Amino acid sequence: MTPLTPLARVAGGAFLVGLLAGVAALVVAAAFSGVADGADTTLLFGALFFGVGLLGRSWSARTGADARREMTRVGGFGAGVMVAAATLGAVLARFM
Repeated sequence: MTPLTPLARVAGGAFLVGLLAGVAALVVAAAFSGVADGADTTLLFGALFFGVGLLGRSWSARTGADARREMTRVGGFGAGVMVAAATLGAVLARFM
């Protein structure tokens, strides 16, 4: 088994934190505006974080700045929030 690179570990850890934050955000948003709107709002915030991480990572690579690690963390967090919003939103919409 090949060990993970340090950036893969950073992205994976941020993804797991994003999953937890996405679940919490979806529950709070669903309590105020319903499941469908809460899932949409949470997914949009996750996409915002993912996009900022993706653009920041590419910009830091272009300019030579050393922000790859931080932008990988932001992008992984956003991806985790999006996955949590999509899956939990679909499950809650199905059973509620």
